[in-house]
Amino acid sequence: MTSEVVTVPPATPVLSIARLLAERGISAVPVLEGTGKLLGIVTEADLIRRLAGEVDHPTSWLGNLFANAERDAARYARAHGATAADVMSTDIASVGPATPAAEVAHLMEDRSIRRVLVVQDGKLLGIVSRADLLRALVAPRHEAMDLSDDRIRAAVLAAIRKQPWADTFYTLIDVKDGVVEINGFSRSAEVQRALRVLAQNVPGVKSVEDRTTPMPAYLYAAG
Repeated sequence: MTSEVVTVPPATPVLSIARLLAERGISAVPVLEGTGKLLGIVTEADLIRRLAGEVDHPTSWLGNLFANAERDAARYARAHGATAADVMSTDIASVGPATPAAEVAHLMEDRSIRRVLVVQDGKLLGIVSRADLLRALVAPRHEAMDLSDDRIRAAVLAAIRKQPWADTFYTLIDVKDGVVEINGFSRSAEVQRALRVLAQNVPGVKSVEDRTTPMPAYLYAAG
């Protein structure tokens, strides 16, 4: 995560936030109160919504039939507000400092967001962006764990059994000096690629060798 985060107090004018984002080359700023408690976040999308709010069109009579006063009032305040407190998003995607990077990535993908705040006891610790995850992905990995071949094989087999697409009956796994050998028959190239990826992510695995052959027609018929 990035621990040096640019933040603003809730009374910061919208124009100042827009200028801050442009000058710093960032796309969002968390909003903190004086005690350091996290209140919300102002993103580029919030500011664009604020700009679009200046040219709102009257609601049609049909729209009025399905109007929700509380929801519409909140939307109006965010679209026309003058300060960070008015336009900020309070539905914050946040994680704890010990959250695995993979879980953070899943959260970003599920909610279609570009950043996740790292929070502990209501206080902002940092922010994880997509760029941070990419840097973690390409960073040099630690030396492979010194595990026995038997333990590595057991871990690979356990991982395979958890996947419904993996064919454990026709797939044979062997491990020699940390190198995983996949033997047996393969149903498809996609399944074999997934098996290689699965094995590569097991701790202690140095490399993976796929020695499978296409599954014979008579075995397909039997299945």
